[in-house]
Amino acid sequence: MVAGAGPLENSAQQDYERRLIQRIQDGERDAFYELIRPYERRVYAAGLAILHNEADADDCAQEAFLKALKNIRQFRAEARFSTWLTQIAVNEALMRRRKERANLVEPIEKDGNGEGNYTPRDFADWREIPSEALERKEIREKLAEALRSLGQIYREVFVLRDMDQLSIEETAKALDISIAAVKTRLLRARLMLRDLLAPGLGGAWSSNLSFAKGTKPW
Repeated sequence: MVAGAGPLENSAQQDYERRLIQRIQDGERDAFYELIRPYERRVYAAGLAILHNEADADDCAQEAFLKALKNIRQFRAEARFSTWLTQIAVNEALMRRRKERANLVEPIEKDGNGEGNYTPRDFADWREIPSEALERKEIREKLAEALRSLGQIYREVFVLRDMDQLSIEETAKALDISIAAVKTRLLRARLMLRDLLAPGLGGAWSSNLSFAKGTKPW
């Protein structure tokens, strides 16, 4: 779905998706690529957030698409297709991580309550980078680098909630954690990213727009 699209555009997109899904469920499998094309980057980003490896994330995305196609008849219109697809990718990534990296534990996750501690440099609200800055390749690269430096639990929540635009409830369900944990980890992820990015952006964090709205670098 296009970032910043209004209600009419969103409704038209959802109607178009429903027609595509029906065609695929009726056997027109060639339409599947058209259905998933808007979500390829998001699915890859979800896998990368969990697996922290580009090759693994690419494999995970491809497997998620194959599983989505195989199980397309199970999709029900009461859910958003993007949410359903992202949850398939998250489940695939978590399964791969359990199999391949069962013995790896990031230091930030060894805190007694599993949440770690983080004190921001100040208590200013999270601010969005101006939209024109987000269009620059170097900004996207800085964000990707900053994301890689976050602990696993924070990176996962940030990607699913702020990049893939899952709701708080959907993010909690995908990661099998509580809603309170999602809110706590998301706040800390945003604060850490702000502190990591703001110095290198020359004070560009001056917009008063909400981070959940507007143009994103993904």
